[in-house]
Amino acid sequence: MELIGDGRWERAGRRGRRMLASRWWRGGAAVLAGALPALAFPAPSLWWFAYVALVPWMLLARSAPTGRRAALDGWLGGLGFMVAVHHWLLPSLHVFTVLIAALLGLLWAPWGWLVRRLLGRAPSRRRAAVALLVLPSAWLMVELVRSWEGLGGPWGLLGSSQWQVGPALRVASVGGVWLVSALVVALNTAVALLVVVLATAPGGRRAKPDSGARTGTFVASPGAPAVAGIVAVAAVTTAAWAWAPRPEPAGGTRVAVVQPGVIDGIAGPEKRLAREEALTRTLVGRDVDLVVWGESSVGFDLADRPDVARRIAALSREVGADILVNVDARRSDRPGIFKSSVLVGPQGPTGDRYDKMRLVPFGEYVPARSLLGWATSVGKAAGEDRRRGDRQVVMDVGHGLRVGPLVCFESAFPDMSRHLTRDGAQLLLAQSATSSFQHSWAPPQHASLAAIRAAETGRPMVHATLTGVSAVYGPDGSRIGSPLGTSASATAVYEVPLAEGVTAYVRWGDWTVHAALVVLALLCAAEGARLLRRSAPERPAPPARTARELPAHHGH
Repeated sequence: MELIGDGRWERAGRRGRRMLASRWWRGGAAVLAGALPALAFPAPSLWWFAYVALVPWMLLARSAPTGRRAALDGWLGGLGFMVAVHHWLLPSLHVFTVLIAALLGLLWAPWGWLVRRLLGRAPSRRRAAVALLVLPSAWLMVELVRSWEGLGGPWGLLGSSQWQVGPALRVASVGGVWLVSALVVALNTAVALLVVVLATAPGGRRAKPDSGARTGTFVASPGAPAVAGIVAVAAVTTAAWAWAPRPEPAGGTRVAVVQPGVIDGIAGPEKRLAREEALTRTLVGRDVDLVVWGESSVGFDLADRPDVARRIAALSREVGADILVNVDARRSDRPGIFKSSVLVGPQGPTGDRYDKMRLVPFGEYVPARSLLGWATSVGKAAGEDRRRGDRQVVMDVGHGLRVGPLVCFESAFPDMSRHLTRDGAQLLLAQSATSSFQHSWAPPQHASLAAIRAAETGRPMVHATLTGVSAVYGPDGSRIGSPLGTSASATAVYEVPLAEGVTAYVRWGDWTVHAALVVLALLCAAEGARLLRRSAPERPAPPARTARELPAHHGH
């Protein structure tokens, strides 16, 4: 029976190798393998799957016959990853989603080449150890480059998939989402190395490494660095859990979130405002300190429509708290359309205003509109570019509370929440609207980002939306209360604990990224030195001397 089973597995292996020899089958496998990590993000939220989700992709790139083919596997895997994580954009951007994913997928081509370079054949212990440092560092460079606002921003960073894992949130407080991503990739690398050890050891025999290591024992194989890598990830996580500074409790505040739900139609802004007023009035007598409305909750410039400003001010007097609204309108005092967080108190707008700085490509502006303006004809790209703000703002909302507002996908940028915290914000706020993607993975993905930002900064964060998911997270990133889902048209009041103190990430910033740059620089220097040694001309060996030419020895 065992021989029959072995034969079946051998035939399956040969069939698989023949399929991977076909460039079309191999390309499809690369796209599929690259898409697998998307399952770790909401809505599936299989956070544990992130620890092995890269392994099929890495094994495929490792098996590439050439470095060029490995780079292609990296590119196609990156394409699959970007489409899977952003698939909810397809109804809005259509084929343009795939084109953007294909361009961004190119960032993974060098990563695929490095996977083959370090894990190809039977890697030695030295190459295995180098892979555990280099591959996470190279992955971080991909995440760093694509985090630029013009390329779509840092949506779908691998570390963000760990938003509900307590130890990972503690790690984020030390090195931000970047350190979490690096550790997840290191764990995948270690698992891939263990698979290589098992695959190259039929019948319990170890394959010979490519650089003179002793064979015949597990210690001589790349399995030893792999196990050491897993232990190192566990050690870093444990150290962060045990010794990283924890936020110190500093009282609390009561924050109300108003979520009107989906409201469409020509008179949408008026209907939405009326619904928000009705919901806000239900908060009378509930002793809240701040009321937060979602993104684009007010479709009129308050200076141009003083009647609307008076209505919101009257609500503030009734409730006994300031109301943070979000105005999406053409400003009367400056040209263009802005998205602005505006604080309204009992006497009207307080003067505190934050204009959104980082805009969503194609959703709020079209990059290089003269070249890419045709995108408006094939999808729901912005017909007119929104204008940008030029600085972040911390607002005083009374009761001694200072808040730092963000708008929409600005909550995906670690540096923005970090800067607000350094400027004195005690509470972070994100006003969002994802109604265009209401029944997709986008709303829960967006809400989950607030957990990472809270953990990084040691400050609670409120994620308030028009149509869900609205959620609140404490200073350690843990969820507070129950979220408002995409089917809710309601209000919710949250007892939000405040905290003080400075996390390591707020203090030291993106040190993980800088360390990754150092690792890659050292790799480039080592590779350059190796190439120089290979290209240097060899010194000719001295001519051999014959026995007749040897000098005579006397005295014996």
